[in-house]
Amino acid sequence: MMPSKLQKNKQRLRNDSLNQNKVQGKPDLNTTLPIRQTASIFKQPVTKVTNHPSNKVRSDPQRVTEQPRQVQLFWEKRLQGLSASDVSEQIIKSMELPKGLQGTGVGPGNNDETLLSAVASALHTSSAPITGQLSAAVEKNPAVWLNTSQPLCKAFIVTDEDIRYRKQEERVQQVRKKLEEALMADILSRAADTTKETDVEMDNGDET
Repeated sequence: MMPSKLQKNKQRLRNDSLNQNKVQGKPDLNTTLPIRQTASIFKQPVTKVTNHPSNKVRSDPQRVTEQPRQVQLFWEKRLQGLSASDVSEQIIKSMELPKGLQGTGVGPGNNDETLLSAVASALHTSSAPITGQLSAAVEKNPAVWLNTSQPLCKAFIVTDEDIRYRKQEERVQQVRKKLEEALMADILSRAADTTKETDVEMDNGDET
């Protein structure tokens, strides 16, 4: 009776130890001392996560350059009274606005000269279509409702008739220029003939 009880006790102790090992898992073989770890003084790579719901990204640095350029309201008025001149300091006559744009300026003290500067600036500095001020409220308070990306004029539409009229004006200008050149050449030729006749008369007078 005794040997069988001893064997049962040994078997029970062995099973208890095995069950205890299963519950506790693997033994901790880490030999690191349990001391407080300080922050590293060396640079370490850090991954920035911006798509987490709790993160609030106010602005993307890559999109800062894509923001519209800030300009002063009615900056075109600073060009009033200025004109270009050629080498001989003769004032160059500025071009005229199409009839569809004349008198459509928006803003305090705006005239066709200011509007011409605004349209020329918009054509040279922006690739966006030129439509003018589309909002009707800009006429009541242009300082509030002004669209700075568009010139200081009311909304307009360029039609085929305007293009044909412009081409006709260009042809008229070309004909006038050719006529002016022909008249200038005729004046110069007449002046040369008069000079020759004067020289001949002076030579004849010397011979006599």
